[in-house]
Amino acid sequence: MRIALGIHYDGTAFSGWQSQPHGNTVQQTLEAALREFGGVALPTTVAGRTDTGVHGIGQVVHFDTDLDRAMFSWVRGVNAFLPKTVAVQWAKAMPDDFHSRFAAFERTYFYVLYANPVRSPLLEGRCGWLHTPLDLEAMREASRALVGEHDFSAFRSSECQAKTPVKHLYAIDVEQHGDFFLFRFRASAFLHHMVRNIMGCLVAVGRGRQPASWMTHVLASGDRRQAAPTFMPDGLYLARVGYPERFDVPEPNWAAWPFPMPWAKS
Repeated sequence: MRIALGIHYDGTAFSGWQSQPHGNTVQQTLEAALREFGGVALPTTVAGRTDTGVHGIGQVVHFDTDLDRAMFSWVRGVNAFLPKTVAVQWAKAMPDDFHSRFAAFERTYFYVLYANPVRSPLLEGRCGWLHTPLDLEAMREASRALVGEHDFSAFRSSECQAKTPVKHLYAIDVEQHGDFFLFRFRASAFLHHMVRNIMGCLVAVGRGRQPASWMTHVLASGDRRQAAPTFMPDGLYLARVGYPERFDVPEPNWAAWPFPMPWAKS
């Protein structure tokens, strides 16, 4: 039987998703809980590997098992062995052709940025922070240059293992709610550090250090050195993974989202 799980996690204390020798990753934490609950090793496949400090509210994994357990038991049972920073939100039996990574046709990331002269300890690790104001309309104008199918080499990490830098970025939405700026990135797929590198450029425009037209130049250059430094991971969330309707994958639990939510479930 193939089972999919929806996962929430606070990535602040983890060294990213993927298993590493030191063991401090979300994947190893989840698989240890699955082993405790199921009594056997249950390797997982994930929709999208997130970096150190990046969070998940719409993460999806799958695994195969011969164990006969009720779906709600996979939620409550596995959660009993997880730390407070990770929780299974739902479990669902899937057909054999479901694949958490390869069946996905789009992914959505949110970035939450707090712009205030004074940092807030209550937001530490959960939001990016800037002490200077930002120009909302300038960032919106700059973001429009990136929408569409492009070679995103200028926003690609040197460690990226993707076969091609060409991705289709469907939309970038930027909203302001008081001191919070919320960014939504929706694409067919993302390169390593792509969102954080775009964020670095948007913030440079928002602070007035570059004109909005600069984004077009950076994209066309295909040169990572032309873009801004990689922005902090603190406010980045894997928010949603899109699958064909026939799989009936549950939506993320937006009731648990602690910040303004301008896009609801769209």
